[in-house]
Amino acid sequence: MEPLVGSLRERATSSCSCRTLQSWFPVLSWLPHYNLRWLQMDLVAGLTVGLTTVPQALAYAEVAGLPVQYGLYSAFMGCFIYCVFGTSKDVTLGPTAIMSLLCASYMGSDPVYAVLLSFLCGSIQAAMAILRLGFLLDFISYPVIKGFTCAAAITIGFGQVKNIFGLKNIPQQFVLQVYYTFHRIPEARLGDVVLGLSCLALLVSLTWMKTDLVSPSPEHPTYVKVAHGLVWGCATIRNVLVVIMASCVAFSFEISNHHYFTLTGQTAKGLPPFKPPAFSETKANGTIIYFKEIVLVSTQVFTLLTKWSQNGYRIDTNQELFAIGLTNIMGSFVSAYPVTGSFGRTAVNSQTGVCTPAGGVVTGVIVLLSLAFLMPVFYYIPKASLAAVIICAVAPMADWRAPLQLWRVRKLDLLPFMVTFLVSFWEVQYGIVGGVLVSGAMLLYHMARPHIEVHDHGVLVMDLDSGLNFPATEHLNQVIYSQALHVSPPRCVVLNCHHISSVDCTVVHELKDLLKQFRLRNVSLVFSGLKNSVLEVLLAGDLPGLKYTDSIETALQILSGNTHFD
Repeated sequence: MEPLVGSLRERATSSCSCRTLQSWFPVLSWLPHYNLRWLQMDLVAGLTVGLTTVPQALAYAEVAGLPVQYGLYSAFMGCFIYCVFGTSKDVTLGPTAIMSLLCASYMGSDPVYAVLLSFLCGSIQAAMAILRLGFLLDFISYPVIKGFTCAAAITIGFGQVKNIFGLKNIPQQFVLQVYYTFHRIPEARLGDVVLGLSCLALLVSLTWMKTDLVSPSPEHPTYVKVAHGLVWGCATIRNVLVVIMASCVAFSFEISNHHYFTLTGQTAKGLPPFKPPAFSETKANGTIIYFKEIVLVSTQVFTLLTKWSQNGYRIDTNQELFAIGLTNIMGSFVSAYPVTGSFGRTAVNSQTGVCTPAGGVVTGVIVLLSLAFLMPVFYYIPKASLAAVIICAVAPMADWRAPLQLWRVRKLDLLPFMVTFLVSFWEVQYGIVGGVLVSGAMLLYHMARPHIEVHDHGVLVMDLDSGLNFPATEHLNQVIYSQALHVSPPRCVVLNCHHISSVDCTVVHELKDLLKQFRLRNVSLVFSGLKNSVLEVLLAGDLPGLKYTDSIETALQILSGNTHFD
């Protein structure tokens, strides 16, 4: 018998160890089953996402106020790390518009701040994951997320209008940005305007084309299917096509000595050096800024990770936090600024049929090849074309249907949405904080003021529509005193506890005082439908004259004198 028990124990231990290992290294759950078909699909998806990532990374570096090469520095580390530690086959990590906007507020166009910011954000995220604090993200409600993303989309999109018009020295603050952009429109460069609007029109046309493209049926000829695939592919990699065409136009004018466009300009060549982030910085005037001063700035950035489902499965929030945190930590060693999951590139990854996170490896290789060989070419990329890429990337985030949906479902949810939306135009990170605070206040108010339905059956029956926590005890007392104890004659009460799943010391203390008041007035307070866990706590609280029944009907029979308590 002992050998059998020992064998079962070893198997259980082995199984637990295997599951634990797979939870920390999800790559072990799919790599043993990897096959040739998956490889083919991952190559196609990785290539497609890579061709989307390169122009977007260059553009998002502009949003962050950094040289464009820092966008590529930030775009490859997550591809490799997420392949090992990520829980979703579709998610791609890299620079995003919103994260770039958040970082721009504090980096002051200083790469040293940007790199250290990545290290600090990654450390915080990894620590949260290890401590299993991913549940904190549950307190960011849907209205807050929608309000923030809508405001961020408008802020980011309008922030690129200056590049469409070729304007310089426009303030970062949104209100001032709007004022000075319109004030200085007469200074717009005609070449940038024409090229920027042309790129926007082409991107919008390709986007609509992809949306309205009807898949051919099996009966269609082969050439129709091939044409459909080519059109769909061009529409999918529209960003890189537009940037290439705009660069060719700019290059043709530059070599003929006509400087009609504002170009990206000189960029650093080659791969970034692998080194730890700097914990101090010496300014041009000789001033030294030390680690603690950079930390005070860096830790103000509020990073946002949302839980979402993709293709029928849920991602593990804590594991995602760990993957993103590790990416940011390691990214700081290759001069990256903070990154997170990209919704747009994740959608492209899913639509192209990626089978495993290995598709990200292909994307990472494409970014590395771009850094190694294409940096001199990026000199000729017009800023207007990158601005068009950014505007088209963030436009879908401005979901104008969200307020209407909130109005139809629950009008009160418009409050945190509007607070987040409006405050975000002042400072985007304050918008999130403001929305979370308003949502939290609404949640606490609902806890403190639960709806209590009162039915008169000769005896008052009170139904709580939610749980009973210590903020709600004062409200419950007021209702009971006003309708049962402060009337003449006093009335018995049956409290329906069906929705109460837990109580705390404050609730027990208040109920004890309440029961004493009922005894002084020679009437009864009966608890109906108590769960065993709640009953145990009440019995441990030594409540005087505690009376409870399984159902309201039994309580009414007892109080009417037809039966008695056990």
